[in-house]
Amino acid sequence: MSTTKASGSNWKKALKRQRDLLTLEYETEKALFSKVTEQRGFQRLAARGNAWIGIRTSRSYYNSLNQRVIEIVRTDINPEDEDALEVQHHFEYGRQVMFFTVDREGDNPKYPFSGTVSYVDGSRMVVAIPESAETSLLDSAPLAGVMISFDETTYRAMFEALERVTNASGRLAALRDKFYSTLPLEFLATDLSPAMPYLNVSQQEAVKLVMRAKDAMIVHGPPGTGKTTTLVEAIHETLRRESQVMVCAQSNMAVDWICDKLTDRGIHVLRIGNPQRVSDRMLAHTYERRFEAHPDYPLLWEIRKTIRQLQSSRTGGRDARHQKIERLRSRATELEFRINQSLFDSAHVVACTLVGSNHKVLSGMRFSTLFIDEAAQALEAACWIAIRRAGRVIFAGDHHQLPPTVKNFEAQREGLGTSLMERIASIHPEAVKLLTVQYRMNSKIMDFSNDWFYEGKMTAAPEVKSRGILDYDSPIEWINTAPYASAMGDDDLSEAPETTFREEVAGENHGRINRDEAALTLLALQNFINRIGKQRFLDEHFEVGIISPYRAQTGYLRKMIRRLDFFRPFRKSISVDTVDGFQGQERDIIILSLVRSNQEGNIGFLRDLRRMNVAMTRARMKLIIIGDVATICRHPFYRRLHRHINQLTFFEKDD
Repeated sequence: MSTTKASGSNWKKALKRQRDLLTLEYETEKALFSKVTEQRGFQRLAARGNAWIGIRTSRSYYNSLNQRVIEIVRTDINPEDEDALEVQHHFEYGRQVMFFTVDREGDNPKYPFSGTVSYVDGSRMVVAIPESAETSLLDSAPLAGVMISFDETTYRAMFEALERVTNASGRLAALRDKFYSTLPLEFLATDLSPAMPYLNVSQQEAVKLVMRAKDAMIVHGPPGTGKTTTLVEAIHETLRRESQVMVCAQSNMAVDWICDKLTDRGIHVLRIGNPQRVSDRMLAHTYERRFEAHPDYPLLWEIRKTIRQLQSSRTGGRDARHQKIERLRSRATELEFRINQSLFDSAHVVACTLVGSNHKVLSGMRFSTLFIDEAAQALEAACWIAIRRAGRVIFAGDHHQLPPTVKNFEAQREGLGTSLMERIASIHPEAVKLLTVQYRMNSKIMDFSNDWFYEGKMTAAPEVKSRGILDYDSPIEWINTAPYASAMGDDDLSEAPETTFREEVAGENHGRINRDEAALTLLALQNFINRIGKQRFLDEHFEVGIISPYRAQTGYLRKMIRRLDFFRPFRKSISVDTVDGFQGQERDIIILSLVRSNQEGNIGFLRDLRRMNVAMTRARMKLIIIGDVATICRHPFYRRLHRHINQLTFFEKDD
């Protein structure tokens, strides 16, 4: 009795705290959005990827969901302008947007209507809009555009999910009670899964634990350990026993990735939402495309068209028109139900984002098993949106990599950034299976993260353990920026001019940029390419990733690469992005620009060691870290990392 009362107290406190912290985050994000829209011009919003200034309407029509949509084309980008093409926008499926019109000077803004993005592809976007929206205002205005608006829908779905969990009964209540207490998670005594020789031992054990789990289980996949491969096989094995499962992730990109692998495995996927990585293959699996391809859809389209014509018609008796419209609506509803049932009955996997699981086409649907990929990146409340549809939950991810994004400092400090997966892992370690063999990195690149984050439990697969590019070259090195001349130890770099290598504040968000370090970063890459040999670099298709935790630094690096003639033949092989942008990716060579250099030893969000874990573990064969040792190594993590690299280099030279 006391255990039940204690567990009840635990979940009530935990959910109330989640609601309070989520409210803080909601208010912070709303205030930030208001500040941005009121104090910054549209040009700045566009520069940050939050607006398109200069659009034209292509057409307006009704989509397969019977929503009125407008298709717009971006006109503010010149295909010849490489700088403009580099701007990465943040429009994606499900985002709330607001249309605006201004005069040619950018003054007197008006906001005629809002909408929801239903499709984006490059410079083309389709937006669901209200029936009453006057789209002609966009074409008649001197200048029109579209901007991302504050996302009330996502927060509304998360608050609603927390409320439902709080008041739940039945299976949802049972999961809630176990996730917030030490009440044991249940497992079957035996597993009947067949042998899977194509998986390593830890992967096989993970799949078997998935099959035995009655309530929940966690596939903990450190970098390069084949988490997605393991998850796909677990889904495949589950489908031997269940007719259908739901697969979710925090982002559209993560959903697309797992969908790609599932379709490769021959599993029939129904994708709810617009794929982020637009391709004919991915689009073919979307609900909208499947709906439109159904044999009954042409008849449904004609009925909907007739209904709209009757609604706008003034001929004939009003009562007669009303009766006819009602009969047609009844027929349309019947056809919609039949098409939906056909689509869902034929799908093995229903895939969507966590927030997308709130889509109206999924209304009333339940699944025996829910798989949540990249679960460590999702807010707890977002997970509950999908969990309420499931009988059991399989989490996959790594809580030592990117955490959920939280903007409110107090909410972050009080635990909003702790994911549900991490919470369950700490309470129920028996439900966690760590994947222990990694197939990406040279073992010397892996070693430090392995020791710091994973208790030394990981090993490098034999085929990657000693992989490298150059003989007698250390796979990992740290180039100290201060003092520059004495720290280089490389004649090719010593001719660079005397510099300060100090960080600067950049932009309204008080980001950081270090121009001297950016120049050194590219000089280090140039020297390494020369050591490899330009022709060999091109022939063997080496891939380079340049990562910085600071967006201003990545933007500056991109511009430098475009200006320098040396990199012209190699541009397609070089990617530059933030740590978040490289999540889930890997490159042969990674160069990491840490930026921070100051007298006080302030390192900002370099203190988020999980992001640093992501950055360092993107490299397959070579990792070069560039940063001011005097500033950065005041933190014990970086001090130990620097010592580790120095010791590694010393022993290699000694050999």
